[in-house]
Amino acid sequence: MDNQLFDYSPITERAPIQWPGGARVAFYLGVNVEHYQVDQPSTSIFAGTAGLAPDPLNYGWRDYGPRVGIWRLIDTLDRHGLRASVLLNSEVTRHNPQIIEAGTARDWAWIAHGRDNSTFQADMTVEEERAYLTDVVETIEKATGRRPRGWMGPALTETFQTPALLAELGLNYVLDWCNDDQPYRLNVPGMLSVPYGIELNDISLFVGKSLSGPDFVQIVKDQLDQLYADSADSGRVMALAVHPFVINQPFRHKYLDQALEYVVNHPGVWLTTSDEIAEHYARTTTAPSA
Repeated sequence: MDNQLFDYSPITERAPIQWPGGARVAFYLGVNVEHYQVDQPSTSIFAGTAGLAPDPLNYGWRDYGPRVGIWRLIDTLDRHGLRASVLLNSEVTRHNPQIIEAGTARDWAWIAHGRDNSTFQADMTVEEERAYLTDVVETIEKATGRRPRGWMGPALTETFQTPALLAELGLNYVLDWCNDDQPYRLNVPGMLSVPYGIELNDISLFVGKSLSGPDFVQIVKDQLDQLYADSADSGRVMALAVHPFVINQPFRHKYLDQALEYVVNHPGVWLTTSDEIAEHYARTTTAPSA
């Protein structure tokens, strides 16, 4: 079937985007804060045990994030004056409330990221998915005091109904479709797609390709430099996606710090959140006429 969710729009044929303060690149750090079921397989560093229940090797590796990695990350964000855009499993609010408290104190943006990273809604009926999404959104709102504006599915998964169901709940953007350097409107009233980093992502780079810390720093620099060059006539978005159980391992952490040092000191960069990018784009651009 043809894709009904969005239309083809070459970036060379769009009206220019203007970011606040004359910035050319809008940058946000997408921090995945996730909960995993102990008896279900998920992202793994060693495939040999991934199908076992329990799987201490891989579960423990993932569990390093909320226990240790996130706190190392918070120190770095505080030092650079950056707010996180948190891709939040709603179960984190129950299992790791200290993280919610720390993020609320820092005015983080909370993006709904499913119930946990072991559950996908791919096989749900419309009514099952509506109930599931409602529970996720309302659980996050109750814990953080703020209703999520955006969504990213666990493993970037959706059904064909997901954006419309999210719109019913008052959300206005998704991060799942990693096909652009700018936001764009979906064929669902009030819904946007905002860029996310599927390649500029510590899972892809470190786990998928086994790159080194210095490789990571150079990749971040190259990404920003190219987007800045591209943005002479119209703004771009740079999303850096990280997982505290990966990037904040002790031997990698300093390389995130070095990469962020480059970003925050680069001219023409708006240091922001995915929420603010979506809001600014929706407010300052006009939908194309049918």
